[in-house]
Amino acid sequence: MERSYLIKPMMDENYPVIDYGKGVYLYDLEGKKYLDAASGAVTANIGHGVPEIIEAMNKQAEKVSFVYRSQFTSNPAEELAKKMAELLPGDLNWSFFVNSGSEATETAMKMAIQYWQEKGIQTKTKILSRWVSYHGITMGALSMSGHAARRARFVPLLEDFPVINPPYCYRCPYNLEPTSCAYRCAHELETAINRIGADKIAAFIAEPVIGASGAAITPPKDYFKVIKKILDQYDILFIADEVMTGFGRTGTILALEQYGVVPDIVTFGKGMGAGYAPIAAAVASEKVMEPILAGTKSVMSGHTLSANPQSCAVSLAVLEYLEKNEIVKEVENKSVYLRNLLEKLKKQYSFIGDVRGKGLLFGIEFVEDKTTKRPFERKAAVTQTIVTMAKEKGLLVYPAGAGMDGVNGDSIIISPPLTITKREMEEICSLLKATFETFSNQLADLV
Repeated sequence: MERSYLIKPMMDENYPVIDYGKGVYLYDLEGKKYLDAASGAVTANIGHGVPEIIEAMNKQAEKVSFVYRSQFTSNPAEELAKKMAELLPGDLNWSFFVNSGSEATETAMKMAIQYWQEKGIQTKTKILSRWVSYHGITMGALSMSGHAARRARFVPLLEDFPVINPPYCYRCPYNLEPTSCAYRCAHELETAINRIGADKIAAFIAEPVIGASGAAITPPKDYFKVIKKILDQYDILFIADEVMTGFGRTGTILALEQYGVVPDIVTFGKGMGAGYAPIAAAVASEKVMEPILAGTKSVMSGHTLSANPQSCAVSLAVLEYLEKNEIVKEVENKSVYLRNLLEKLKKQYSFIGDVRGKGLLFGIEFVEDKTTKRPFERKAAVTQTIVTMAKEKGLLVYPAGAGMDGVNGDSIIISPPLTITKREMEEICSLLKATFETFSNQLADLV
């Protein structure tokens, strides 16, 4: 094999070369077909090879692909910002376009700190977050993340922003049930605020449904109302990280809409461009922008390719495609159908401890003992084994973390394109079943 000069995730692994994609499928150069049950990294929300998006890409490329945001604006950027304001609840009206989810959450962090500075308050610089969370791989975003494995190499360089437990009902740290817990994990936030001092805290950031770090950990219905009430009481901003959940993944434009809460700042990525172009955003409310507009009139952030017309035109086409085809409206019905199929698999295999999620974002957590919820030992490498076995069978699933410590646990995410059909969902579960059969047969050797 010819030497590769590309730094891949694992340098000693041979990755198939993808030739093209169509709908929920990808095809490699050898002709093998893969059902993309992960939407890549929960990104390809409308599937691959959509003609309308390709047409929009070509049309914009013929005009201009890049202008620098400090010199010009463009119609695609202006129209996308307007569309975002129309789609989002409350007064989330001001869009700062960047290139990735990590950049979006880092920009949101900077916006929150600048908001207080513009109001003449210099002490509010900390961002609180939760353990078992993930907000991005840049240093600021990683500081906000409670993903133990991804933090490990860089701990000396990171801020200690994660302070409270996640709403991990399957592994409740208090051994309580969601119906009678009185949201103790949410009330931990008030304790943390009092320990640190509200005068030092700019914002709290959270994923509505925890993704890469916890495999679709989904809070009980009033969890975020409790969180928002505490934040309002102590005059702290709320940043919602909707990079994975935004634009229909959970059945609404914002996952938080289903919890009856509107954040002060929200971040998007992934499905915003659906994989057709790199684009993400930090969207601020009128409240957050008011002192900035009255003060310096400039948000201190930005990247060379921020708001480039090519990516903005693609994102606008994606959002219009979602609207035109009423794709988000169908997510809940598809969610019920896929959940039922996954629950049937759970009953068949002793190593499936939990199936959870919202919309078309599901997590499957694996355990060695279903009764005690004991995880597999790390040396068994269960997550990677199952991901590899699935790929060999032509099924792509997304590896995720699990366990209250964020280290000792195994899980995968099932998050197909929102355009998936019932037949294709059945195919996912058929391939999952074949994967679990293979895993079950090899289980004794692994542990």
